[in-house]
Amino acid sequence: MNLDNLARIDLNLLVILQVLLEERSVTRAASRLHLSQSALSKSLSRLRDTLGDPLFIRTAHGLKPTAHAMQLSQQLPKMLQGLYQLTQAPAFIPATSIRQFSFAMVESAYETLLPYFIGPLLNNAPNLRLDSYLWTNASLSELQLGQLDFGITGRDMHPQSDMIIDRLPEGISHQTLFTDHQVCLVRQGHPLLASIQQGNWDLAVYLSMSHVQVRCEGNEWWALDYHLANLGHRRHLSSTVPDFYGAASICAHSDLIFTLPSSFASHAQKLYSLVQLPLPISFANFAYVLLWHERNQDEPGHKWLRETICQSVAEAVDKSTLADPD
Repeated sequence: MNLDNLARIDLNLLVILQVLLEERSVTRAASRLHLSQSALSKSLSRLRDTLGDPLFIRTAHGLKPTAHAMQLSQQLPKMLQGLYQLTQAPAFIPATSIRQFSFAMVESAYETLLPYFIGPLLNNAPNLRLDSYLWTNASLSELQLGQLDFGITGRDMHPQSDMIIDRLPEGISHQTLFTDHQVCLVRQGHPLLASIQQGNWDLAVYLSMSHVQVRCEGNEWWALDYHLANLGHRRHLSSTVPDFYGAASICAHSDLIFTLPSSFASHAQKLYSLVQLPLPISFANFAYVLLWHERNQDEPGHKWLRETICQSVAEAVDKSTLADPD
């Protein structure tokens, strides 16, 4: 390492480069960094001179990174995280910490998991700020880029699923919080219930019904749908919605059947007159997992939050109260 050459580089330019890579716009990057557009443009010129590459090409849709800039985008977040950690105290003291952490969680986790760990986190670290966002198909990328600290989502345990745990992107670590299985909900008084009382509940009946489905990371099909397709079957999806509560409401006010995680079903039944039924087909469980980037593996604050979350959920599982925190 040539420290003399490194000393001549303004490391603030690397922060500017990271923001430009994230925003792809001089205007948005300048606003985020509290700089004028003129000052940011000058910094971009210095970056180009320092790195010997144009870095971005202006287009009608904003800044398009060059191949070299895209290569730097794979390394820069980890480097900046390392520099950030150099400026932090070597220990994390929950009682006095004023750190800020960000989460992205699937909607069902807000009901089935958050009640168990939010208290232990804030009771022991009352000055923390915890910013949470809804999990989307961009959340994994945001974890990789360092824009999120943690993710909580469902990952399939079915080997043919694109969302299987073993297929997480490079650099993403995980810890399984608990496993769950799929059940079905129908409204009280549904015509199906009388037939079920006579023992008529199997895959053929299930497939003959119309279904309401929650989109998963923007996809209409879940692992169950791919599994059924491999068997030569397909569900009739009459309605797809973005959230579980919307699907539960539709289920309660129609003859549509709703297939969902068992841990969320009990919450839906508190709000609506719904009857829970077993899924009439053998199908693999899925797991709720905590995700983070490996760059934060040994960072004290991240480590404390991970351990607190995992321990709190594990205690709830041991007490068999996970589906019902009341």
